[in-house]
Amino acid sequence: MFAIEIDTAETWRGGQNQALLTTLGLHARGHQVVLVAHPDGELRKRATGHVEVVPLAPHGEIDLKAAWQLSRLLRRARPDVVHAHDPHGVAVAALALSIGSPEPRPPLVAARRVDFHIRGNAFSRWKYRQVACFVAASHAIAVMLVEDGIERDRVVVIHEGIDIDRVQQARTATIHAEFYLPAGAPVVGNIAALVAHKGQRHLVDAAALVRRHVPDAHFLILGEGELRATLERQVKDLHLERHVLLPGFRTDVLSLLKAFDVFVMSSVTEGLGTSLLDAMAAARPIVATRAGGMPEVVADGETGLLVPIRDPDHLAAAIVQMLKDPALRSRFGQAGLDRVRAEFSVARMVDATVALYERGLGTPPVAGTPPPGIAR
Repeated sequence: MFAIEIDTAETWRGGQNQALLTTLGLHARGHQVVLVAHPDGELRKRATGHVEVVPLAPHGEIDLKAAWQLSRLLRRARPDVVHAHDPHGVAVAALALSIGSPEPRPPLVAARRVDFHIRGNAFSRWKYRQVACFVAASHAIAVMLVEDGIERDRVVVIHEGIDIDRVQQARTATIHAEFYLPAGAPVVGNIAALVAHKGQRHLVDAAALVRRHVPDAHFLILGEGELRATLERQVKDLHLERHVLLPGFRTDVLSLLKAFDVFVMSSVTEGLGTSLLDAMAAARPIVATRAGGMPEVVADGETGLLVPIRDPDHLAAAIVQMLKDPALRSRFGQAGLDRVRAEFSVARMVDATVALYERGLGTPPVAGTPPPGIAR
């Protein structure tokens, strides 16, 4: 089997990691695979030397030049399946297959990892009609796709997976020394882009409440994004500068994660939450909201505690409960590790993806059908 995997994002987030794990997993199983990735992106850097990588950087959703470049690759390579892992990747693949594709036309698979409603504009509707199968990262996403008009038989749920050995083999950071924290002070960690739907503002509010009960608690929010200045201002307004740190994007994130006492996801919306999986693989106890697919990952009262979204009071209470009960943290951490081994390994995810490819994906749309506003 020959697959072309596409992810055109320049940033490095959970979706790009899943695209990399899928690509490397296919290659390790002896399948032919080519990765199409942004020329300046972290994904291309990490994949180069392991699999063939073709650079492509679409400018916006409708980039006919990029689509033409991809169509030439598809005609030359003649893959069995094209799997797009990001929205711009889906758009450029749909255009490329419309401009000109090999015969028979390979089916287009679209990964869906966010619990956002799909756009209702004409191009978006056309783009998604070109998709033979949507791979939803959670049942919550699958339900949303169906609500948005996607036929149920075009949606398959494949939970994301992680490389558990890689997490466990990472060193554990000397986090107190690195960030000049008081010896023995409990550390609560969050790993996510600094964007609104990740809900870090609610976590900062919760941090102020936690300190009333656990005065020496410190919070590390790892990630970068558009809300940095807003969050920094919030931290200052709450006089938390010494207790809530925002170190930015870190390449040693796994090492830092392994040093957290509690891992927190404060998201308002979340497709699944691969950072939760990393935390479970590191045997970290979890506090998370009930957003999106996170209840499919965290077993409430077994591997962590789930709280309502946008609720700093309940978030703080759960964090305090964790920090004051070392035995509970240990029990939740071990149960989380057992759960991720059983249900969220990268091997299981890749096996399910291969099975999807191999059983066929139905009849793809008619080749050459142009998108709205674009002549043949």
